[in-house]
Amino acid sequence: MLSQPPIWLILIAFVCALGPLVFIHELGHYLVARWLGVGAEIFSIGFGHEVTGWTDKRGTRWKVGWLPLGGYVRFVGDEHAASAPADQEQLTPEQQKISFHLRPIWQRFLIVLAGPVSNFLLAILIFSAFFAIYGAPRTPPIVSEVQPESAAATAQIQPGDRILSIGGRPTPTFEELRNYAMLRPGETVTIELEREQVVRAIQVTLGTDVERDRFGQTYRRGLLGVSPVGIVFEPVPPLKLVPAATSYVWQMTRTMLEALGQIITGRRSVKELGGPLKIAQVAGQQASLGLVDFLSLLALLSINLGFINLLPVPMLDGGHLLFYGIEAVQRRPVSPRAQDWAFRGGLAFILALLIFTTVNDLGSFGLWERLGRLIG
Repeated sequence: MLSQPPIWLILIAFVCALGPLVFIHELGHYLVARWLGVGAEIFSIGFGHEVTGWTDKRGTRWKVGWLPLGGYVRFVGDEHAASAPADQEQLTPEQQKISFHLRPIWQRFLIVLAGPVSNFLLAILIFSAFFAIYGAPRTPPIVSEVQPESAAATAQIQPGDRILSIGGRPTPTFEELRNYAMLRPGETVTIELEREQVVRAIQVTLGTDVERDRFGQTYRRGLLGVSPVGIVFEPVPPLKLVPAATSYVWQMTRTMLEALGQIITGRRSVKELGGPLKIAQVAGQQASLGLVDFLSLLALLSINLGFINLLPVPMLDGGHLLFYGIEAVQRRPVSPRAQDWAFRGGLAFILALLIFTTVNDLGSFGLWERLGRLIG
């Protein structure tokens, strides 16, 4: 088991991971807004008191806040960093020409959407580079070995079987099979397989495995109990690098969406949610393993950031997109009072989630267990 990295490495890795991702996200908003002629007053990485900054020739203040847990672009016409509309009648004629909130819905929609899209594009770029250098990982969905007393052994799956689908989802690679099974510990699923050119369907109740990583952390996952024939890194032609990376990012996003759905429906424990402390710890761990591992984590976090910001929660980009959708349907903006209450509720939800995940993180570090031993 590897030892935990030092605190200084964890802090540096956390800043080096989150800072660029937030910058890319906000830069997406800024560049599309600038392309459409919308003015920006503040471009901030981090929240709170300004540590350093400068003002460009367009009057935009670029700054770094002391709390590195996010960022924002405050456009002309915004009341505050959450992009709630100010009283547009109090703006000067010059400000009204470049006000974000006086633009057509489609322009506002594109500006807001550009942030999450930038994070997905960054992940695609990183994986494209990996595929160009190492090739794309491919593992045929062919069973090499069946573990004794496993779910596969109980269902009489045999070496040489080709898994065609699981739970109705095609499995062109072993990774698809593994990703589907690992999110469904204890569930009964239908597996379609080919054996000696005969296709058959069988019911399998997946096993449950508690996995411990190299740093001593535990994870609960579903287990079929089969081994693949081996991972092959296939060369990817230059013209297919981006499509291959895009497909890979989509698979990871779909896995996140399924995991979130399972948490909401109670099929997975909310204790699996991690917050800033867990991100910092994992960033330090991956940084201690080398640049490639850290960049892989960066791509994963970028996908997470883009995905989370698309959730229809006020204060997040997805909440703004929801408001624009409502505005497009009813042909008038959501009332300022409704928006104000929605932003308050969104802020309360985000703060509550931050507190909850922080408590989870501290529990995963063993703090509550140690306190219990001290008290008991």
